[in-house]
Amino acid sequence: MISFRITAPFKTITALFVVLLWSGAARAQGLRVLPVNIQMAPGQKATTMTVVNEGSATTAIQIRAYAWNQSHGNDQLDASDEVVASPPLVSIAPGAKQLIRLVLRHSPQGREATYRILLDQIPAAGEPGVVQIVLRMSIPIFAQSEVRGLPHVLFHIESDAGQSYLVGVNDGLRHEVIRDIMLLASDGRKLRTESSASPYILAGATRRWPIALQGSPPLKSKTLQLTAHADTSPIEQQVPVVGIP
Repeated sequence: MISFRITAPFKTITALFVVLLWSGAARAQGLRVLPVNIQMAPGQKATTMTVVNEGSATTAIQIRAYAWNQSHGNDQLDASDEVVASPPLVSIAPGAKQLIRLVLRHSPQGREATYRILLDQIPAAGEPGVVQIVLRMSIPIFAQSEVRGLPHVLFHIESDAGQSYLVGVNDGLRHEVIRDIMLLASDGRKLRTESSASPYILAGATRRWPIALQGSPPLKSKTLQLTAHADTSPIEQQVPVVGIP
């Protein structure tokens, strides 16, 4: 995830956007980070990531670790000292690279533990009237426990205040990544979830994907046919509708 804040005299505008990164490196404003997600095997307590400054000016970056959970269907980041980033503050010259060491204090117990590393660019002193763009990059960490297991996601459709959602409950031991979601109603309509939603559903978590129904009649089916692509296998199943808008 990448966010930026544009600052100018007497006014601050904050904007946030999400980029799903499936290649080997994340790029933004002359910065490159690799890998784009970090997988830690059972018993592994240390790993590294690399930040490359491909811009034309020296840039300073702060690196912080957060516990990553999903509460009430939404992503939640909480300050945590379970992952230590070293160094936590770096200045990278143009064309240079910086190795960041990440240390996990405790091995996860039971299910997989998940964290996010936030890299915040520290703005240099700017000239009056000059717009500055401050970047934030978010890199996920998946730390597997000694108890080996797979994700196990159960789906249903529910509604809340007139909005329909595809709900996934992952009672497995690892996260799942779900993409290309398509729902087929009994009247032949093909429905999609909003594309901006995160594809991750963490172990022990519940996720809700809003279903795009703009201009379409309300759902009247008792079940919908779900097809999607997951990291473990393709998904094709009948999903019950437990609430009607």
